[in-house]
Amino acid sequence: MRVTQNDNMAQGTVEVHELDRQDVESYFIPGGKVFERFFDCPLDHLQPSDERRLRIFARHIVPLGKEDKMHELPFILYLQGGPGFECRLPASVKSGWYRTAIDEGYQILLLDQRGTGLSSPINSSTLDQHFTTADKVEYVTHFRADDIVRDCEHIRNVLCRGRTDKASRKITLLGQSFGGFCIATYLSLFPDSISKALITGGIPPLVESPDTVYMATYQRMIARNKQYYATFPRDISRVRKIIEHLNKTEVSLPDGGRLSPRRFQQLGIKFGYTGGFNTLHQIVFQAASDLEMTGKLSTHTLAEITQLTSFDTNPLYCIMHESIYCQNGNASRWSAHRVREQFFADEFEHEWNKVLARKDSSAPVYFTGESVYPWMLDDYAELRKLQDVAIGLAEYTGWGQLYNTKVLASNRTPVAGIAYYNDMFVDFNFSEQTSKSIGGFHLWVSNAYLHNGISASPHVPEYLFQLLRGDITDL
Repeated sequence: MRVTQNDNMAQGTVEVHELDRQDVESYFIPGGKVFERFFDCPLDHLQPSDERRLRIFARHIVPLGKEDKMHELPFILYLQGGPGFECRLPASVKSGWYRTAIDEGYQILLLDQRGTGLSSPINSSTLDQHFTTADKVEYVTHFRADDIVRDCEHIRNVLCRGRTDKASRKITLLGQSFGGFCIATYLSLFPDSISKALITGGIPPLVESPDTVYMATYQRMIARNKQYYATFPRDISRVRKIIEHLNKTEVSLPDGGRLSPRRFQQLGIKFGYTGGFNTLHQIVFQAASDLEMTGKLSTHTLAEITQLTSFDTNPLYCIMHESIYCQNGNASRWSAHRVREQFFADEFEHEWNKVLARKDSSAPVYFTGESVYPWMLDDYAELRKLQDVAIGLAEYTGWGQLYNTKVLASNRTPVAGIAYYNDMFVDFNFSEQTSKSIGGFHLWVSNAYLHNGISASPHVPEYLFQLLRGDITDL
């Protein structure tokens, strides 16, 4: 067993290195050995006197046959999209970006960000331990990118303890979507801890409030709606019939939620992913067929609609979503809802009596995308229980700084990122602006993929590594 000395070595005690702990569960999957690790982290890293603690979970995957090298191999830490989503256990690391990372010589860390998965998850049950609404709101304010990054830094220090070479103590970061936002925060707070960083579909806008973000993304939603209805023109009438049914009928979902017209609109979130048009068309076709045959939506259709949205299973995604754009005391105040009401009411109409009364029955009903709204606190079963917390967070003005623009401008850490030209969730123009604001940023622009390019093609991470090595210099 490998041991490292601690400050009490003089008293004859030794400390077992985290990588050598015998109480850590491990098993094999194709291509690697998995270690399931928990780390003790403070709720508030900036307040040492605060005794509240979190249990942070990470899966540590060592390439098969290299288990004896785990004390030497560099780490690549994957930061998941969201906010509010955990990392799933892969069936194999012999394909996708996992294979690319292993081929590049890494061992892999898959983090459940605080509040997700097995990392002190946030839901109505766990928040019931905090007695007042004010206490709950204050607690959840500690679950943004800056605190996620400080957890990562703590984990890096623990896992790399004992490495004498400074370079070997650094980690490489791979961030998808919101994970890229976290990388920009990591580069702002701990640039010397990072060997290199790769961002896929998540180059963040360096804004202080979300309003300008939604001004841009609503326009991209409109463009995707037009493309969808051009692909499936008969869905214009089908969607109108579904909306008419939902407008006059109270429809309950299997999980206790309510399928309102506005909730049905949210299925447009699928427009942001490869194959999303087909996924939504299948639901629309199926629901319209249900209504034609029986006059109501089938249990099968309702179950599929429930599964296509994750606001109840991952509630942080709703209650914290707009805060990822808030800095320096700016409150979100339900930004997407306000911007929609002020600038896009005609395109995304939700007063359905007006819509259905229009003489032009060929007018399409537009779907919305990734945006969150206050009415969701009524339509989603789990979110109903978090209503007071969500409202408190929307009005919260204590948000600090997520990005240090001066540090980013002087960045010397190698960074490469892909910005998807047709990304519905992360506006391309903002991504391009930010890439120019980070020193040494290598930007790849592509219209070949949508937001989930990293899972759609292994070429995405391969190309980014080639950019960082200098194998590709002509963009």
